[in-house]
This record gives sequence, C-alpha cells and structure tokens, in this order.
Amino acid sequence: MSTQNPTAVRVYLARVRSALADLPESEVEEILEDVRPHLAEMEAELGEAAKVDALIERLGTPESYAAELRASGGYPPRPADAGGETAVLKAKTGIGGARFAFWGLVFSVGGFALFGFAAAVWVRVEPLLGLLFVAPVFAISVAYVVRKGVAPVAELPEVVKLCEIGTSFRSTRDGKGLAFLRSLKPAWWVLCAVVLVVFGLLLVLREAEAVLLLPLLLVAAAAVVWAGPKVPGDRRLLWLAVPVSAFVIGSMLGGVGAAVDLIAKRSYGGGSYNSGYSPNYSDGYGNPQLMYGSQDVENIYAFDAEGKPLTEIYLYDEDGRPLSTTRYACERSTGEKRKVGDDNRYPRPRVERGVQDEQGNLNGYNGSRGYCQERTDVPFSAAIPKGAPMPPASSAPPSSPAAPPSSAPPSNSTQPTR
Repeated sequence: MSTQNPTAVRVYLARVRSALADLPESEVEEILEDVRPHLAEMEAELGEAAKVDALIERLGTPESYAAELRASGGYPPRPADAGGETAVLKAKTGIGGARFAFWGLVFSVGGFALFGFAAAVWVRVEPLLGLLFVAPVFAISVAYVVRKGVAPVAELPEVVKLCEIGTSFRSTRDGKGLAFLRSLKPAWWVLCAVVLVVFGLLLVLREAEAVLLLPLLLVAAAAVVWAGPKVPGDRRLLWLAVPVSAFVIGSMLGGVGAAVDLIAKRSYGGGSYNSGYSPNYSDGYGNPQLMYGSQDVENIYAFDAEGKPLTEIYLYDEDGRPLSTTRYACERSTGEKRKVGDDNRYPRPRVERGVQDEQGNLNGYNGSRGYCQERTDVPFSAAIPKGAPMPPASSAPPSSPAAPPSSAPPSNSTQPTR
C-alpha cells in the first residue's frame, strides 16, 4: 500500500482489507485499488476533518463498506462475522433510531412512488399533496442519517439480511450483465432529472397553480444529478437519490398507464363517439366528466331553430345511455363549490366564486367575505344558420312506414312527351 495516502485512509483501508481477508489476495488488491482513489478524494474534501470517524460517518464502518464491496462484486459474505465491534457500536448508538431511519426510507420510497403514479395518471397537483403525510417520516429519517451517518443502519439485522440476499442473487446472475447495468447509472440520473422537469411543465400546462410546484421539481432534478454519482462515496445520499428515483419510476408508470388509457378511449371514440361527446372519468376524483376531443366539457347549451335557448333537456347516446356528468352547487355556509350529484339534465347553473365586499360587490380578492353564486343565464347567443333546408318527409329510413301519396295534382308530377 502506498505510504502517500493520508493516515485516515490507510487506517480505514486496513480495516477493509481485514474484512476481506477470506478472499484471494489478488482480488482484495484489485478491490482496494478501485476504492483507494475515491477515499483519497474524499479525504481531500474533508480537509483537516479527515479522520477515521469522519470517513465512517460518510461511508459506514469499514466492515459494512467491505460487505457492500462484496455484494457489488458478486462475492460471498464473510464466513465469520466480527460481532465484537457490531455489539459495541449498537450499544453506543442504539438501534431504535437506526431502525426508524431505515424503515422511514422504505416508507418514503413507497409514498413517493404511489403519489407520483397518481399525479401522472391524472396530470394534477392534488395527488402530490399526499406527500405531506410522508414528509414528517422522511424528514426525521434524513435528519438521523445526516447526524449519525449510515453505520448504525448498515448494522441492522434486516439490512445485513438484505445484503446477503442481494449477494446470493448476484452470484446467480451474469456478472457482465450487472456490470452493464451499473454502467448505466449516470444516464439514469440524467433521465430522472428530465422526467422531473417534463412532469413539472405538464402540470403547469394543465393547472396554473402548479407553477408553485415547478421550482421544487427543478431543485429535485438538480439535486439528483448532483447526488446520484456521489452515492458510492457517501451512503447518506441514498436518502435523497432513492426516493427521487421511486417518484420518477412511479410517474413514468403512471404516464404510460394514462397514455394507454387515452389511446384506448380514442380507439373506442373512433366509432360512434369520434366527433361527439364521450363519458370519461377525468376530473381526478372519480367523478364522471364529458370530453370533446381532449378538453373537459362542464356544461351544454341547446338552441332551437330560431336561436332561442332551450332548458330542461336530457341527453342520451345512440344506445339510450344517459350522458351524465357531475353537478355542482354553492355551499351557502362556506361559499365553496361542492358536488351535489350527477345527472344528464342540461344546461346546469354556472357556479361562480370570488370575494364580496360589504356592499355586495364582487371585488376579486380585495374583500373579506366568501362569494358563491349560481347563474342560470346563457353566457352567449347563438346564430343558427338559415341556409340548410329541413329534410323532406320522403327521406325517412326504409324501415319507416311508407309516406302517404302526394296531394299534388298528377299534372305536376307527370309531364307530357313532346
């Protein structure tokens, strides 16, 4: 071993070598040569704080780091576990906080994936509010790892068991294939950043309120590009990279599901619904909505041949199914818009919300009292074309009863031959 390495690195690598002593010497030297430059670089970053304890805080104990090197290289676990140091470490730090940090990470990964999937399916901000339930657990877990490091977590029995399972799984797979997947890690972090940015832009295009969320997604994109490549050197960054990766995977699966659903609806709409309305559960809450093309339709207005609006009309499709959508009304006590049912009666009142001043005038957001009003007037007028003649009675379908004979004189329908 080169004597040019800093003392902390030499001590750390010596313990790593001891933990790998059961492997062939040539392979141990190859492993150490791979990690030695990274440890030297980390020592340079730490500066005067480059002590063994600082390296342990960043990477975990040399023994746990050696176990990770074994797993990544496809080597079997160490036959005899050095339990003395593990017991001392557990007695010193306790395993309650470490276990909470580990399972908090697992819980956060599931939450990030689930709510990312839901937000991508409906392309709405509301499902992301579910992350508020995950945030406290996630924050406590991250705080513990930042303060204590990953060493106590790496010594947990469940984590050791997972490492053993991972090692046995890798030993049954092609090492070249795993090496190829590991080589794709830089591309994965870039893909995560691209997905986060694109997802944020789609949310902004769908909902103007999402512009407040876009900066957070941009920060997450920059953070994952910065933290992803540094994970092998600082295991604490797993608490950032893994949840973000879970969110990206969930949102990608949700986006694929939404695309397949849209293609299926359009394929179905290629028949009788191609140029009209088709029922679609698209409001994000499971309430029925109508769509014309790719836009939601909240109300329908009908006019007679004279351009007069019609009321109390009921819509059905060609199979007699009612085209029902959600009906909303004003909540008088709170001034909020609320669901009151769904039916196929149109037009329905328009619900307008805002703020009303003391004189009852609508002032946008300058007043102090909630305002909600149901308006039944038609917000526009329709000019019905007059050039299209009404179809004659003789154009009825062949299955209709025969039309009565014309009452016109025969001379009007038969012309003499000249």
